[in-house]
Amino acid sequence: MHDILVLYYSQHGATRELARMIARGIDSVDGCRARLRTVPKVSTVCEATAPAVPDSGAPYVEKQDLQDCAGLALGSPTRFGNMAAAMKYFLDGTAPEWMQGTLAGKPACVFTSSSTQHGGQESTLLSMMIPLLHHGMLLLGLPFTEPALSHTRTGGTPYGASHVAGHDNNVTLSEDEKQLAIAQGRRLAEAARKLAA
Repeated sequence: MHDILVLYYSQHGATRELARMIARGIDSVDGCRARLRTVPKVSTVCEATAPAVPDSGAPYVEKQDLQDCAGLALGSPTRFGNMAAAMKYFLDGTAPEWMQGTLAGKPACVFTSSSTQHGGQESTLLSMMIPLLHHGMLLLGLPFTEPALSHTRTGGTPYGASHVAGHDNNVTLSEDEKQLAIAQGRRLAEAARKLAA
């Protein structure tokens, strides 16, 4: 069984919902299963610590999850056209894994959510790709052979699945966004399975 790590940060739940759809796509591929993980918030208090287990949602990621995974889907909400600080903080701490080549040669994809249609989704997706490239991962996008990519009026880009959550973060995933996230998860799992063969 190939474990595919779906690692995300979500403050209001939109990115978490995308992660669940990506996991659904992964789980639809024989021999693959999704491992949902999140990262804790970054505190402005230097001595603050997060509880060992989050109050709700996925468990916090551990470095062993990176070692164990056959592929990685990385998700973050958009923060001024970039990934959220919590995800960047986690990635900045992966130098030992980078030196050991833990993620080298494994497939990866990225996903995001923003409050507005033009809130920096594509630049966020591209910024999340940079550390993955440094880790030697093989990046997968969403091809236009996915019909929803050509007619979506909400989220979805060739760089990765995305969601437009609205100013109050109360907009649920559209059918196009769901289809694209599921397709991205399936594509990632299929690539991981082929690479492992």
